[in-house]
Amino acid sequence: MFTRLKALFDYFNGAVPFRLGPALIATAVLFILLLIPTPEGLTPKAWGLVAIFLTTIVAIILKVMPIGVMAMMAIVIVSLSQVTADSSKEAIGDALSSFANPLIWLIVVAILISRGLKKTGLGSRIGLLFVELLGKRTIGIGYGLAVCELVLAPFTPSNTARGGGIVHPIMKSIANAFDSDPAKGTEGKVGTYLALVNYHSNPLTSAMFVTATAPNPLVLDYIAKASNGSLQLTWTTWALCMLLPGLVCLLVMPLVIYMLSPPELKVTPNAVEYAKTELARMGPLSPKEGVMLGTFALLLLLWANVPAMIFGPAFTLDPTVVAFLGLFVLIITGTIDWDDVLSEKSAWDTLVWFGALVMMAEQLNKLGVIKWFADDMKDAIVASGMGWGAIATVLVLAFVFSHYLFASTTAHISAMMLAFLAVGAQLIPAGYLAPFMLMMAAGSAIMMTLTHYATGTSPIVFGSGYVTLGNWWRVGFVMCVVELLIFAVLGGIWWKVLGYW
Repeated sequence: MFTRLKALFDYFNGAVPFRLGPALIATAVLFILLLIPTPEGLTPKAWGLVAIFLTTIVAIILKVMPIGVMAMMAIVIVSLSQVTADSSKEAIGDALSSFANPLIWLIVVAILISRGLKKTGLGSRIGLLFVELLGKRTIGIGYGLAVCELVLAPFTPSNTARGGGIVHPIMKSIANAFDSDPAKGTEGKVGTYLALVNYHSNPLTSAMFVTATAPNPLVLDYIAKASNGSLQLTWTTWALCMLLPGLVCLLVMPLVIYMLSPPELKVTPNAVEYAKTELARMGPLSPKEGVMLGTFALLLLLWANVPAMIFGPAFTLDPTVVAFLGLFVLIITGTIDWDDVLSEKSAWDTLVWFGALVMMAEQLNKLGVIKWFADDMKDAIVASGMGWGAIATVLVLAFVFSHYLFASTTAHISAMMLAFLAVGAQLIPAGYLAPFMLMMAAGSAIMMTLTHYATGTSPIVFGSGYVTLGNWWRVGFVMCVVELLIFAVLGGIWWKVLGYW
């Protein structure tokens, strides 16, 4: 009997376009949640949406199907179950409501813009220039990769495209130039160190700009909601708040990794020659690269609200409008074409799954689930008798280290962040609320350091074979703690100077 069941399972597992075992687990989670009596304080429809949302998160963690397919599944189930409305027409309206959200389109359009970095070769040129400048020692190459990440971050909201698609190929090319190759067992020469720096630069730069990773606009929106509008971060104020602690983290990170996982080769003069050779092969800056640079400068000026500073508030432009303007400039100048826009699958994939997760998070808030969860968490914390400082610390650490359970930063933020912010808003004195929320914002990116599945960049860098699993987790934990301490101490002082508390 067991043999027949196993054969049947193996057949279906090979026939269906999803992982059958994880799919059965996710389905079981859904039915178990639906069978649980509705908790006091929630309506049956609200609890139904909780069940759908948590099942979607479980399915994402277990990687049942591509995340876009699972997001579409959530849209279908929300619409059919009518947990947000009294008719299917209203329910499908709710299910698709977030696709009109300008924040989502900001991310999608900016991903499309970042395609020009790869198509024109400007991203590789920037990386090679920093290697040429800093590459005489292995640690200098590490700093070159970190600075390259920093320069690209404001314009590449797909941290995966930036760290995995642009910087990682440069890193691998440099490692191969020194015969540091996992296939040959020589990854320890320079490759392990450079791969770790390549990866750990990614979460740090993601924390420094709203447009540096996809979930940041969602974080910004949650902070505004949880603070009842008292803390309204813009592109400029976010960048200013994260500037000093972020730069110090970028300065410290290559040194810490150098101590934790030192390269066998400390001196690398050939790296400079390699960079010069590659730059010579690329030739002078092409017209299309010039257009990319000009577009980036335009985007930076407009996102930083410089025209409004000079000419008055009438010249203020919404960040999403600015992103569309930048994309239009690239298209009409021929820097990228419409086929590039249509073929950028990551952008349209992000639109679907990000839109679905944002929709469910918004509906959970609308149906009172976030308030219910926050009130219960608040009561438990109050009962513990902790002071507000301990409360803030526990909330930040619980949020950050729960990322061990998530394979998607967006899923984690959508599932938990608003509730944690809401609890903090109720229990932390108003005068100290801003630094707590800024720590949560920083932590939402820093938590990507922890695992080899933490975000889209991690499986790309880990999959190249330069870093063992144990070393990855060890370095990730240490760096997470170090960076949280820097943001808490130096960031706290910096935010005091800026007048946030």
